[in-house]
Order: sequence, then structure tokens, then C-alpha cells
Amino acid sequence: MAEEIRVPNLGESVSEAIVAKWLKAEGEAVAADEPVAELETDKVAVEVTAPVAGVLAEHKVAEGDTVEVGAVIAVVDPEGTAKPTKKPAPAKEKAAAQQEASAPAAADLVDIVVPSAGESVTEATLAQWHKAEGDAVAEDETVAELETDKAALEINAPAAGVLAERLVEEGGTVHPGDVIGRVARGATASAAARAKPASAAADETPAGEEAPSAPQPLAPSVRRLIAEYDLDPASIPGSGKEGRVTKADVLAAIESGVARQRGTTPAAAAAAIGAQEAAPREERVPMTRLRKRIAERLKEAQNTAAMLTTFNDVDMSAVIEARKRHREVFERKHGIKLGFMSFFVKAAVLALREVPQVNARIEDDEIVYQNFYDIGVAVSAPQGLVVPVVRDADRLSFADTEKAIAEYGRKAREGKLAIADLQGGTFTISNGGIFGSLLSTPILNPPQSAILGMHRIEERPVVRDGEVVVRPMMYLALSYDHRLIDGREAVTFLVRIKEAIEDPSRLLLDL
Repeated sequence: MAEEIRVPNLGESVSEAIVAKWLKAEGEAVAADEPVAELETDKVAVEVTAPVAGVLAEHKVAEGDTVEVGAVIAVVDPEGTAKPTKKPAPAKEKAAAQQEASAPAAADLVDIVVPSAGESVTEATLAQWHKAEGDAVAEDETVAELETDKAALEINAPAAGVLAERLVEEGGTVHPGDVIGRVARGATASAAARAKPASAAADETPAGEEAPSAPQPLAPSVRRLIAEYDLDPASIPGSGKEGRVTKADVLAAIESGVARQRGTTPAAAAAAIGAQEAAPREERVPMTRLRKRIAERLKEAQNTAAMLTTFNDVDMSAVIEARKRHREVFERKHGIKLGFMSFFVKAAVLALREVPQVNARIEDDEIVYQNFYDIGVAVSAPQGLVVPVVRDADRLSFADTEKAIAEYGRKAREGKLAIADLQGGTFTISNGGIFGSLLSTPILNPPQSAILGMHRIEERPVVRDGEVVVRPMMYLALSYDHRLIDGREAVTFLVRIKEAIEDPSRLLLDL
């Protein structure tokens, strides 16, 4: 009679789990108490064992399904017969098949080519390989990351198979059209791995260290943690069955400092600790291509433009009150929080319409007046300061503006901004206030002629109707090219921003 395999008790307050992995396929023989599946809860990974010896007759649920305590996930037939396995090939034929599988024909190799990175971008740096030689890749899966002077670009696999060859090392300079690697179309990772002699793998083991034993499979939550912290799984002692590493083991190893990063031997880890205790007085690190370009553009702005900054302050009481009053309804309706930036983008568009010189640019001996409003929003990314552009900001609602800015922020943090996201722009807004800046003089973003700097909101005493009151105040700074914009236009522009923020109804009435 068939025996059911049920989800065991998972501990106090845990009522469900995810089927992370089936360790036995349907039709396979199982021994009593042999693990057949692995479940993952929000706390630990749990193995489910066979209640009797026999054949795993049926999977009742698939990997990734959520199951509750007591649910039947499989059936074991004690009298069943296991499915026959393929008869192994003779040694010579097997070796020949492996060699053939591990060495795909040249016709099956597909080049990974550096794409065009946009106008005026002629070279890039190969910042990182995401796949090693021999790794399996899916079609359009990211295999490498390039860094240009404007943004980071992901390079995807042109076909499914195995990354057969990496032709450029990390840090190398590449140009559009260069071949940086090749994919063996249709090959498998196991075949590629067999191509590497066992002796070569043994040679890579550092002297004085034992060759590592076959690693135990890891639960998805454990793999995510290890990948997030770039840890070496071998450095984490496992408390699970057969020494398996659980999520709790990883967290404990991180907290105690036992876990070390990939590629770090115990000797190297000890040396790193000693180096930290006796850190050098100086450290030289090459500038990234993006940082070099930022430096060039900032210096270019100083050398080219007759740059000047004018200041004003604004009472944020009305905007703060409007956000407080409508925040919940706004977020419930539009699915995005109402921030300060959308108010300033709208106010900038209003002021740019009234003072068109601020939205213009100098090109050779001509002034180009731009009758569209593409507002750049300066964002701090891991690679440096970038300025993605909110297109046609005059046509966007508050919600659309907030969504666009939030999406650019996410892309910047993840290094996924495209060249098209950064090109163009007629005017820029930079918010140093998020870092606590009280006052600054922002530098122009060429070829734009002006940039608005926002700063932190600070309660300060001000005079209203002959009385001293405390109000949330913000300093505004407008840096501008004095070749094109006179002081009168700059001051008028800032005053219009101030009026719109202190009375947001002007934004709705276009006043």
C-alpha cells in the first residue's frame, strides 16, 4: 500500500513552507528516512524524508509551490520498481563522447559583441564579468558589464549555451564592435566542466590545503544570502543534516565574523585582518571611466562658462501641509509617494516659461531657445553623480513625475541606467538636502545654462506680519552662465520658484 509523504511540523509559528528542491525524481528508488525533498521556510531549510523504502511514485507538488504543515507532497510505493537507468557506455566510447561534448564545433561559437553605446561614446571599460568560462548562460542573460563615461551597460548572451571563452579581462578597454567573448551555442555546463582535467583542478588547490569535498546543495534563501555578501560557502559551518548550511548558519557566521569572502583563504583572511590593524597612510585607486568623465565635465563647465550663483530662501510650510493632507490618498490612487521633487519640477517649468533664457543654451555664436522642458534630476549612484532626464516634464502630472524620478533612482542604484536616460536635458535640479547640505553652489551641467540647487529644510525664525515665527525654510541656489543669463533673469527665475512653492495653487493655475 502506498505511503504518503507529508510536510512535517516546522516549528512554532511556522505554518507553511516553499518546496525549494526535489532531491528524488519520480520513479527513483528511495530508502527509509532518505531525504527526498527540501523545504524552505522564512527561518530555516528543512529536509523531508521517505517514511519507508520503495519507489517515489508521484510528486504531488512542484518546486516553488507553497505547502502547509500536514499537506501531502509525494507518494512512496513500497512494492514499486524503480525505472531502469541507461546502460553506461564503454569507457572508451564514454570518454570520446565527453570530449566531443566538451569541445563544440567552431561553427557553434557565437561572438559576444560590444554594442553601440550611443552618440559620442567610442570606448568603454569592461567593468565586470558576471559569468566565468564554462558557466551555463541563457539567451539574453547578462554576462558582463561595461562602464562608459556616461553610464554602466549590461552585455547579454547572444544565444543559450556555455560561455566558452572570455577574450577581454576586467579593466580592459573595448570599442563598439569588439568581440569580448564567445558562447558555445547549445553546449551544457556539465560538458564544459568535464573538459577541464581533474589534475588541473588539483593543481589550483593552494599548497598546504586539502582539496575541498563535494559541496552540499544549498537552499535558495542560503544561496541568496551568500551571493548578496559574496561569501565562500566552505567557510560557513553547517548545522543541518549531513552538515548542510542553513540560513541561520549564514547569518550567525556573518555576525561572528567567521564567514569570509570568495577567493579568500584562511591565511589571506588573517593577513587581511593584520593589514587592517596596520593600514597604510595612503592608498591609490584608479579612477573609473565615469569618474574621469565627471571630472572633465565639471572642469569644462568652470573653464567655459562665466558661472555665477544667486540665492534665495523659500518657506516650505505650504508644500509640507499639502503633502501631509493628501499623502495617503495620493499614494493609494497612484501607487507612489508624493515627494518634494515633483513640486520643484513643476515650479521650474513654470519659471522656465517666464524666463526662457534659463532654458536656452549657447551653441557657437548663437543662442538656442528650447521650447520644451526636459528636466535633469541629479542622482547619486554607486559609480558617481548621474543626471537622468525627465522628458517633457510640462506634460506630466505630479504622479507621473514622481514615478519617473523613482524609476531613475532605482536604475541608478542597480547600475541599469541607459545612455538614452542621460542624454539631452534643458535644465537640471540637484537636491543636496538629502545629504544634509545647508547651502552650496552647484556646477553647471554643459551645455545647459543653469542648475537649481535644493538644500535641507531647517526650522528658522523669520518675520511674518511684524512677528517672529518659526518656519521650515530651505535655501535655493541658482548657478547660471552669465554670458547668456543676466542677474535680473536669474533673480526673477528664483523668485518665481519661491512664489510657486510658497503657494502651490499657482502651479495648478499656471500663475
